[in-house]
Amino acid sequence: MNSPPSFYGGVFDWPTAEKRLAELNARVENPALWNAPAEAQILMRERNRLEQAMAEVRKIDSDLADTLELAEMAEMEGDEELHEEASEVLRGLKAKVDKAEVRALLSGEADGNDSYLEIHPGAGGTEAQDWASMLARMYTRWAGRAGYKIEVIEAQAGEGAGLKSITFLVKGDNAYGWLKTEAGVHRLVRISPYDSSGRRHTSFASVWTYPLVDDSIDIEIAEKDVRIDTYRASGAGGQHVNKTDSAVRLTHEPTGIVSACQADRSQHKNRATAWSMLRARLYELELQKREEAAQADAMSKTDIGWGHQIRSYVLQPYQMVKDLRTNVETSDTSGVLDGDLDNFMVAALSQRGSRSESGVS
Repeated sequence: MNSPPSFYGGVFDWPTAEKRLAELNARVENPALWNAPAEAQILMRERNRLEQAMAEVRKIDSDLADTLELAEMAEMEGDEELHEEASEVLRGLKAKVDKAEVRALLSGEADGNDSYLEIHPGAGGTEAQDWASMLARMYTRWAGRAGYKIEVIEAQAGEGAGLKSITFLVKGDNAYGWLKTEAGVHRLVRISPYDSSGRRHTSFASVWTYPLVDDSIDIEIAEKDVRIDTYRASGAGGQHVNKTDSAVRLTHEPTGIVSACQADRSQHKNRATAWSMLRARLYELELQKREEAAQADAMSKTDIGWGHQIRSYVLQPYQMVKDLRTNVETSDTSGVLDGDLDNFMVAALSQRGSRSESGVS
């Protein structure tokens, strides 16, 4: 294919893609690369992703050319049935191009990585903790819809209901690229099920996301800067979990970043996971210094309350979920809370892409 696709420029930078693929192929063919398996796997993953994207572009371009010929034939022969068939194919191609445009936005340095996701309730006791558990369910459902695997790394149950905190690891291609749009404060307005007077309550919870760091990324952490605490795991997990100090909490004192894990019965494994999470959080901070429109960074440094929310979920006196960054809204609150987040994520990714192109941070 000597020329770029007919829609080149809107979705795919074909010359750059061809050049990068040639570079990747040359590096993969070098036997010395396989002396570093971790680096080789990363390169292979990038090459496979690029090859798939280029194959998709070729297929769309070929189908577009064939369908335009079909439409022209239908026009010449006055065949309404054939014309409708061509129109239907074009609508399908438009949907494919729209999806390709979104995937093209997932081009950040760590967008392709797995992602950690933390949820913390704001002030308000049981109300806020219940809202945190609702968000945890929402993201679990979203991950299931997207075909991602999700693991609970750390969770602290609320005193009456809900969660004091929870950390997930979401595994799958572009998990961080999607979830980074969710970082910030989420606001819920509803009639409280915990208020015998049936009054309306407003609750807040914060969501933090940061990418899983692979071995190719060097993050240096001085051990003297990290305080290590061990404690007994809480919640379900069997008698052994609750009888030993298997849970591990790391505090990076220069930044105040905390990572904790109690997912395993082995303190050694929990310690390794906590260190991985800490490296990921510090890497995310570095990414946010270099990336424009770093919404997650701004939100992680603010109070969990009024004036800092990215999205409002109103269940009373009307039904509405509205993203305050993009103004995307829907009255299908049950669908959103059941994991239907794609419209919000796509809009936020598009906004970030537009700001990046215009140089606006």
